[in-house]
Amino acid sequence: MNADQGLFVPLILGILEGLTEFLPVSSTGHLLLAGHFFGFTQPATFIVLIQLGAILAVITVYFAKIGELIRDALAGKPYAWHFAAAVVIASFPGALAGVLFRDYIQTVIYESPLVICLSLLIGGIVLLIVDRMPIKQKYDDIYHYPWYLALIVGLFQMIALIPGVSRSGATVVGAMLFGASKRSAAEFTFFIALPIMIGAFGYDLYKSRNLIDMDLGLHIAIGFAASFVVGALVVRYLLDFVSRHGFAPFAYWRILVGLAGLIALWLTA
Repeated sequence: MNADQGLFVPLILGILEGLTEFLPVSSTGHLLLAGHFFGFTQPATFIVLIQLGAILAVITVYFAKIGELIRDALAGKPYAWHFAAAVVIASFPGALAGVLFRDYIQTVIYESPLVICLSLLIGGIVLLIVDRMPIKQKYDDIYHYPWYLALIVGLFQMIALIPGVSRSGATVVGAMLFGASKRSAAEFTFFIALPIMIGAFGYDLYKSRNLIDMDLGLHIAIGFAASFVVGALVVRYLLDFVSRHGFAPFAYWRILVGLAGLIALWLTA
């Protein structure tokens, strides 16, 4: 990150991360496009590490429920163990793919704004179609999602390794196509984000430990804090918004950003 950008850029990027991490619009795609078009340059490590701030926001909002789940699991209640297994199953495919393809994704795909814009555009169209499909809702309680549904969600999450696809968008689409309600699909993405993003944070921190100096560490801390605060606000109000409006507003936003990015790339080619 260029020194002359000061502390304003990591603050803005942290806010952008917090706003978009749990929306089906691709936080990574937005951060990378902000870097490409507005000069908000940042190493790939910065993007990965500040995401944990938004993820930890889930813990603050769902602190009581997470504590209840842990207590019930220790008490041997079947639903708690069933849900824990579903989260692990849904997280495993994406975690494995992330380890295997991390270097290629961060050094090649992260550097392709065209791929990001196309992913935003196509993903927006898919999300809009699925949001309007008359799919029969069979599952409305995330604590009783069948394991096969958790695996399907996990496989869809693998696609989100491509920036612009959106982790929450991919998992929401996968869950809804196989009978999950819109609200429960969005809520399930909160919980499966915890293990995979905490794992990504630890893995990327280890891999990049020699690249993080005092300046970058300060920028990461600022972005981390901003994404945490804004992410907590988004998590608190997102489910009610989805229940009332569905995912169409986010689909239109994806299409708008994708088209604007493609036009900008064409004009600057």
